[in-house]
Amino acid sequence: MADRDEDLPRDAKIVKTLLKSMGVDDYEPRVVHQFLELWYRYVADVLTDAQVYSEHAGKAAIDCDDVKLAIQSKVNFSFSQPPPREVLLELARNRNKVPLPKSIVPPGIALPPEQDTLISPNYQLVIPKTRPSQTVEETEEDEEGVDPNSSQEQNADVPQNTPQRVSFPLGAKRPR
Repeated sequence: MADRDEDLPRDAKIVKTLLKSMGVDDYEPRVVHQFLELWYRYVADVLTDAQVYSEHAGKAAIDCDDVKLAIQSKVNFSFSQPPPREVLLELARNRNKVPLPKSIVPPGIALPPEQDTLISPNYQLVIPKTRPSQTVEETEEDEEGVDPNSSQEQNADVPQNTPQRVSFPLGAKRPR
């Protein structure tokens, strides 16, 4: 491994030394290349910004103040500091002064209507209505002496051929 270190460029050796000083002993060799790429891109961005600041100031060359300003603007742009604790506490106090509205909904979790839930009946059983025979109706009417028109009115209210639908929920226990 010492032979490989001699072949590395100076910047790669610096990165390896930096990793070792931070206590990182085991890493992939590509980590060094990724860190170097990040390092070069950052330096190029800072120097480009410093050149813009230098040209804006009317200077012929970039000086130390331009580089410091570029680094500071990069740090301010990349990282934002949270507001001080006192400011946050004051905002919280102001917000908490306003009371919460009265709750219209009862406590607990609001559930959807029963027909939209998984526990609602999910199938229907069609039970056809049995029609009594005509002879039975005639004999009952004759024996009771009931007006035949009234029985027809009762039959007109309930359609004869409409099946009756009965629903059963899944998992419901039957009484014994």
